[in-house]
Amino acid sequence: MTPLILALDFGGTKLAAALVAFGSRQWISQRRTLSPPNADANTDLEIMRSLIQDLLQGEKPAAIGVSFGGPVDATTGIVRLSHHVPGWENTPLSEILESEFGVPVSVDNDANIAALGEHRFGAGQGYESLLYITVSTGVGGGWILNGRPWRGAEGMAGEIGHVVVEPAGPLCLCGKRGCVERLASGPYIAASVQELLQQQPEQGQVLRSLVGNNPDLLTAQIVSQAASLGDDLALRVLERAGWALGVGIGNVANLINPQRFVLGGGVTKAGVCFWSVVQRVAHETALPEVNFEIVPAALGDDAPLWGAVALASIDFKYY
Repeated sequence: MTPLILALDFGGTKLAAALVAFGSRQWISQRRTLSPPNADANTDLEIMRSLIQDLLQGEKPAAIGVSFGGPVDATTGIVRLSHHVPGWENTPLSEILESEFGVPVSVDNDANIAALGEHRFGAGQGYESLLYITVSTGVGGGWILNGRPWRGAEGMAGEIGHVVVEPAGPLCLCGKRGCVERLASGPYIAASVQELLQQQPEQGQVLRSLVGNNPDLLTAQIVSQAASLGDDLALRVLERAGWALGVGIGNVANLINPQRFVLGGGVTKAGVCFWSVVQRVAHETALPEVNFEIVPAALGDDAPLWGAVALASIDFKYY
C-alpha cells in the first residue's frame, strides 16, 4: 500500500488539511474551514483535529507536514507565537501531533513551507534561488537558495513583512512603524479604507455601495472589487500597498539577488493595478543591473499544503 502524507495548514484566519499518497500530485481529499472569531490556540487545535479525523476515516498517515502562520523553530517543531491567534506561545506542536497520531511530524513557518511547495511543484520549478512572499492576513517570506530552504541562523529569514519602508508611517502590530505588512496586508488594507471613509464622506461611493454603507463589512477583497470598478479611494489604498511591497522587493533584490519573487496570498489577487505598481516600484527601487522576475504563485491557496507535503517527503526521503 502506498504511504500517505497528511498536510496541515494553520493560517491566521483559516485552517486546512489534505491527504495525499507519496509521489502523487492529486489530493485524495482535503478540508478547509475559517477559524472562528476570537479563536485561540486550543480552539484551532480542536477544529484541526476534527478536520483530520474527517479526512483519515480510520487510515493512518506515514508522516505529517505542518504549515503554521507564525514564527516556528523548525528544528524542534515548537511554535514561538502567532501574531493573529492568541495562546500559541512556545507550543510544542510537532510533539503534540506525534503523541496523538504516532507518526513523525515536521513543522515550519507558512511562508517557508509555501516557498518549498512552489519550488517543488509550482512557479519556482527549475529555479535555484527565489523568495516566496505571501500577502494575506500578514506578509511573510520564505527563501529557497541553491535549491534548498534557507531559514537563517534562528529560523527568522524572509520576514519581508517587517521591512520598514515608511519610517514615519502607521504603527504595525510588531511595534515598528511603516512596515510592509502594515501597508500591504489584507486586514490593514481594509482598516485603512475604513479610516479614509470616515475622514472623507464624499469619497468611496463604490465602496460604500458594495457594503451597504456599513464600513465594518469591508475586506481587502471588497476593496479590490471596488478598485476594479474604478473607485478612486480603493485605488489609492491598493496603490500604496503595491508601492510598499514593491519597495521591499526592490531592496531585497539588491541585497540577495534571487532569480524570482513568487507572490501568493489573497491580496495578490487584487488585480492589474496592484500588480503593475508592485512591478514598477520594485524595478525602480532595485539597481538597474539587478535582474529578477516577479510572478504569481502557481499553487494558489494550496501552496502551504503542498509545501507541507514536500517537507514531510524530504524528511522521510520519499520525495
